[in-house]
Amino acid sequence: MVAAVAVVATGAVMYFRQEPTKPPRPAPVVAPVPGPIATPAVPPAPLTPPSVKPPVAAEGLSLRRVEYSSLPGWRDDDQRAALPAVRRSCEALSKLPPERPVGAQKFFGTYGDWRAPCAALSAKSEMDRGAARAFFEQWFAPYAASNDGKTDGLFTGYFEAELKGVRKKSGKYIYPIYAAPPDLLTIDLGKFKPDLQGQTISGRIDGNALVPYFTRGEIDGGTLANKNLELFWTDDVIDLFILHIQGSGKVQLPDGKIVRVGFAASNGHGYTSIGKALIDRGAVKLEEASWPGIKAWLDKHPEEAAKTLAVNARYIFFRQIEGDGPIGAQGVALVPGRSLAVDTAFVPLGVPIWLDTVAPGESNAPLQRLMVAQDKGAAIKGPIRGDFFWGSGAAALAEAGRMKSKGRWFLLLPRTAASAS
Repeated sequence: MVAAVAVVATGAVMYFRQEPTKPPRPAPVVAPVPGPIATPAVPPAPLTPPSVKPPVAAEGLSLRRVEYSSLPGWRDDDQRAALPAVRRSCEALSKLPPERPVGAQKFFGTYGDWRAPCAALSAKSEMDRGAARAFFEQWFAPYAASNDGKTDGLFTGYFEAELKGVRKKSGKYIYPIYAAPPDLLTIDLGKFKPDLQGQTISGRIDGNALVPYFTRGEIDGGTLANKNLELFWTDDVIDLFILHIQGSGKVQLPDGKIVRVGFAASNGHGYTSIGKALIDRGAVKLEEASWPGIKAWLDKHPEEAAKTLAVNARYIFFRQIEGDGPIGAQGVALVPGRSLAVDTAFVPLGVPIWLDTVAPGESNAPLQRLMVAQDKGAAIKGPIRGDFFWGSGAAALAEAGRMKSKGRWFLLLPRTAASAS
């Protein structure tokens, strides 16, 4: 949601892979690198290195311990800007059982490993720039990520959509924003077979059978009409579609009041890019397949809009949100420019991530900063794959719509988790 740089790595390697139909492999041991971390202002707590075992070859994401001096731009970032995101994630992490493993692969430690850094942060109401950097250097160890030996990944952007709407259908406001229907069922497959842990399917009951839920085309065709599911009505079907892709947004009512809506559920169908579909049809060129370009094409071809949008069978249902937002998959409000959507099959929510990529546009200016994994998305798949949250409004739309950057990231893990892995 990043220009690759060679990593000088020391220490042991830890690997994991996503195996949806096989039992997960045991997590290998990760040993910390001896020697000091790049001159933190507060001395790090001493660690007792575990015995070092040979690395285990595996497909998928691997993490290699590095020094903070290996993080491009680390000393140029103002890590204070990431603290609100870290504090919000800490609040969510602290509510989970301390003995529970973080992530399916169990080598991000337990939630108990995250409590000490979170408690240390909670005790500090304010920090200057140097103290914020020293906090992370004291409590977290950085790991360079690679995917089957490749450090490059893809980073795109997303934003909080803005729409105009009303609570009752009238005039030009004819496109519904639906709440989750009561007949939509989400099944946790891990409760039926342990090797399907973390996988879900969605559907509805038809007779005595569970069948796939209605597609976007069917829902837009009226299958959910007159069921009292409408939260709001909006005046632009393309803006509504963008709301579905982003998963959250603001609705401005006629009296000027702004209300937020956030993800409640999906119909369970996979995501299909309409940008790619338009490219395949020759309707737009590759360089035109940003959100502004796609929206411009759909605006010029309203007669083809419904058919084009139906290519993406995935449909999102919403709920009204009170207070700060938008709310990410971790259940906390996202922070513009510091929250990242990830593939939680590989990276657990709440993990701080050092991002090394380039900004959208032709400048290719470095975009190197501390982020926090706080969200996920249907199109965000892979060990090194992120979606950068830009915020809301036209400026955020412009940045998010054109961001498609190569790059890499480094995961920051609690030192106790690293020493115990």
